[in-house]
Amino acid sequence: MSTSASSEIRVQGENLRRFIAAALGRVGLPDADAATVARLMAEADLQGSDGHGVIRLPQYIQRIECGGIKQRPGIRVVQERAAMAVVDGDNGMGHLVVSRAVDIAIDKARQAGVAWVGTRNSNHAGPASLYARMPLQHDMVGLYFAVGNANHLPPWGGMDMLLSTNPIAAAFPTAEEPPVVLDMATTVAAYGKVKAKAKRGEPMPEGWMIDRQGQPLTDPNRASEGFLMPIGGHKGYGLALMVGLLAGTLQGAAMGRDVVDFNTDHRTPTNTGQAILVIDLAAFGGAAPFKAAVDALVRDIRGSERLPGVERIWLPGEQSHGKRRAYAESGVPLPLALVEDLDRLAARLAIRPLARSEPVAAPA
Repeated sequence: MSTSASSEIRVQGENLRRFIAAALGRVGLPDADAATVARLMAEADLQGSDGHGVIRLPQYIQRIECGGIKQRPGIRVVQERAAMAVVDGDNGMGHLVVSRAVDIAIDKARQAGVAWVGTRNSNHAGPASLYARMPLQHDMVGLYFAVGNANHLPPWGGMDMLLSTNPIAAAFPTAEEPPVVLDMATTVAAYGKVKAKAKRGEPMPEGWMIDRQGQPLTDPNRASEGFLMPIGGHKGYGLALMVGLLAGTLQGAAMGRDVVDFNTDHRTPTNTGQAILVIDLAAFGGAAPFKAAVDALVRDIRGSERLPGVERIWLPGEQSHGKRRAYAESGVPLPLALVEDLDRLAARLAIRPLARSEPVAAPA
């Protein structure tokens, strides 16, 4: 198949899962663990979180091969009370550690009404929304917090990069509407978007970064000369700090100067921290009235008067919901350059290359 005339091709979700699982199995993950990680990584691509899906596979493989991630960790609960727990991930794949934490939180919330479960000695686990969404199928609300895996944010008015993009996600179940799901970094742009701009030869918008003189930085190839900007100015800095304290410091995970840049260091354990808060709607009057009220609010917001030129008011999570449905049918669009990287990885690991369908033109 020739793909020279196109910059993207389509890949079915099941093919993504099989490929990722095969690659992870080749470097020593047990079959069940490789399948779990592959399912979550493919789900990231299916919902449009393409900075956290299969694009991360070569990096994960490199860290595993260099000893930066354990193939067979002893994930365990190290502190526990009725409505809380701390999970030590033993430096395993973050997807496995956080999935375990969410399962524990759901079980505890069913008994206590609410539950907080944090992690330490974890690793990068993909998009925050994956884990905030998991309680939805149990008629529960999920809130997720994490410490990012590289510091790109100084304290407000400072120059030492002591904070990361520390993401937040929240997911609320509905009866008929798509669930309301917020997934956001505490910086104006995630650092992965900066790297994507550099790869495409495009400038960054003003407001993403500033240089060490406080001036706008728009050349992504000079990103190391500056810092990401927090959302909402000093408020975003404060929010990033609070998230880091909750997701990292509270559980004994890395925060501040202790955060390891996993983009450049493939050997040092990152001691990543995450936390999930789960709320059982049965403890607050039941799921049905809550979901009906959320449906009504969603419809009020969507149907509210729009500014001139605005075609639609979107709710958090609606666009990802739409992509998930579309990509499940037509396949996930992947950049040709990424597929070529994955082909080289497949050859090196002696596994079958990623199966794909016809090339498609990149969106204008």
